[in-house]
Amino acid sequence: MTDFEGLLRALEAADADFILVGGVAAVAHGGTRLTQDLDVVYLRERDAMDRLVEGLGDLSPYLRGAPPGLPFDWSRETLERGLNFTLTTDLGDIDLLGEITGGGTYQDLLPRTVEIEVFGMRCRCLDLPTLIDVKRAAGRPKDLEAIAELEVLRDECAPSTADN
Repeated sequence: MTDFEGLLRALEAADADFILVGGVAAVAHGGTRLTQDLDVVYLRERDAMDRLVEGLGDLSPYLRGAPPGLPFDWSRETLERGLNFTLTTDLGDIDLLGEITGGGTYQDLLPRTVEIEVFGMRCRCLDLPTLIDVKRAAGRPKDLEAIAELEVLRDECAPSTADN
């Protein structure tokens, strides 16, 4: 089971630049679907990747699904050579995404985020319309199933035109 609070605290302690996306973002907006991992879009700049590597370094990050014993170097150089990483750690699973379908990179997404409080920490999260857009663009069955609930949440949060 993933310790979402522990993973977020590790990222916060390292002052990592990230945006919550995926299931945890949906829950932050009021969604009820369970998720097994923490999905974040991370800033792909040298200093930011150094902080990310430092923040997760003590948690034994390893490629999720890779055979045990496969050499894996957790470093900025590894992040620079790749883009998206599905990792398992001592605290559970985390997906580090350099960019996401329908949304782009950290810089592309940043204007479409809101600051939220999770476990007493402040962090960036995709806004609800963007979360719906990227889930629709991903097109996976689990994302398409989540959209209906997210659209209801979006509509409930929208100001009523009857009040004007």
